[in-house]
Amino acid sequence: MSKYQTLLFDVDDTLLDFSAAEDEALHRLFAENNLELTDEVENRYREINTSLWSAFEEGKVSREEIVDTRFGLLFKEYGKEVDGKLLGERYQQLIAENHDFIEDAPELINSLASQYNLYIVTNGVTKTQYKRLKDCGLYPLFKNIFVSEDTGYQKPMKEYFDYVFSRIPTFDQHSTLIIGDSLSSDMKGGQNAGIDTCWFNPHHKVNNTSVKPMYEIERLEDLHALLKEQPILSK
Repeated sequence: MSKYQTLLFDVDDTLLDFSAAEDEALHRLFAENNLELTDEVENRYREINTSLWSAFEEGKVSREEIVDTRFGLLFKEYGKEVDGKLLGERYQQLIAENHDFIEDAPELINSLASQYNLYIVTNGVTKTQYKRLKDCGLYPLFKNIFVSEDTGYQKPMKEYFDYVFSRIPTFDQHSTLIIGDSLSSDMKGGQNAGIDTCWFNPHHKVNNTSVKPMYEIERLEDLHALLKEQPILSK
């Protein structure tokens, strides 16, 4: 029997392929509005978006500010006035329609659901994340879903994890593991909260940060072996 009984999973680029969803949504959004999506514009959007989400993790901006302003900020740089809020709302609708899996994700969650207590911990948009999880069929396999928008906090804030832990029955810090792709959000958050961390790193990113995950896996299916190798220590 594994040391870990409670597994906290991130969603985007951990279970569901957010990169694919984002790429499709951007192209559809621009096409619908007769806007040209060049490589330069797309790269600049990603830079702005990444910067805003990093600021969100640090508590400097709200989720609403990200959704409502990122397209306005983008087009302002190119001298074009757009309704950034309207574009942001449509973009979220398009994102919600995509629920492509990361490789091994459905098989992994289905196999773990009968053996572990599974929970979702995500900084995404509530309506979007619920729709994607329901549409892909994973929703019923999790005991609860914790979206930052509903908690008033976000990963990596300790307050976010305090909120989560207080809503997990018979929570045990020492038998809990968080699995996610983000060093700044998932791994740092897990360390702030005092739980073990597993970095999902399929693209072999170099970790140049001060955040040091306890484990690192290349493929989701590798989690099976990791869990089996962590037996409960006798008291």
